[in-house]
Amino acid sequence: MEEEVKLHGFWASPYVYKVIWALKLKAIKYDYIEEDLSDKSELLLHYNPIHKKVPVLVHGGKPIAESDIVLEYIEETWVHNPLLPKDPFDRALARFWIHFGSQNGWTFYCFFIASEAGKEAAAKEVVELLKLLEEKCLGNKKFFGGDEINMVDLSFGWLTLWFDCIEQVVGMKILEPTNFPRLCSWAMNFKEHPLIKENLPQPGKLLLHYQNFKERYGNK
Repeated sequence: MEEEVKLHGFWASPYVYKVIWALKLKAIKYDYIEEDLSDKSELLLHYNPIHKKVPVLVHGGKPIAESDIVLEYIEETWVHNPLLPKDPFDRALARFWIHFGSQNGWTFYCFFIASEAGKEAAAKEVVELLKLLEEKCLGNKKFFGGDEINMVDLSFGWLTLWFDCIEQVVGMKILEPTNFPRLCSWAMNFKEHPLIKENLPQPGKLLLHYQNFKERYGNK
């Protein structure tokens, strides 16, 4: 008998969607529990008492927190439809770029919350990161994983919709075909993959969420 799989998440979180996409790509059945992050459930606080955040994957009653760790757990537990390369060097390289994305998330956040006077400087830092991602990681491949989506694609999947909302809120377009043709092609291929396309938040609802967040926390 298969052990029960549950996922505690929040509808707008790109970290949660990384896990959703992994579960879908591996055809793992799970129950989804939507959390109210302004009034966190006792169950969420019990499962993730350290960070008190989503996502939390619960497998057989055992909780795993932090999205990158959850992805590794999924990969090691359900070995079918692998999301990391078999070759040790290629696996290490994939993990490097996943770590690169995690390390540099703050740069994108600073662009999002920047004041009008500071957004140009923040945008330059984002551009430099995207250049590295396009030239050194993606290259001429369809996906970061080659012909198929892998864990690196899932880690940067937020660029396909969430970053578009950030750009709209900030009022500055960065990720466009004239600047990043290969990244934009990747983004389209990623969003059009059936399992990804079926598991994305509503763009209008997500944009409103980001607008409200910017009004509340962004610099004036």
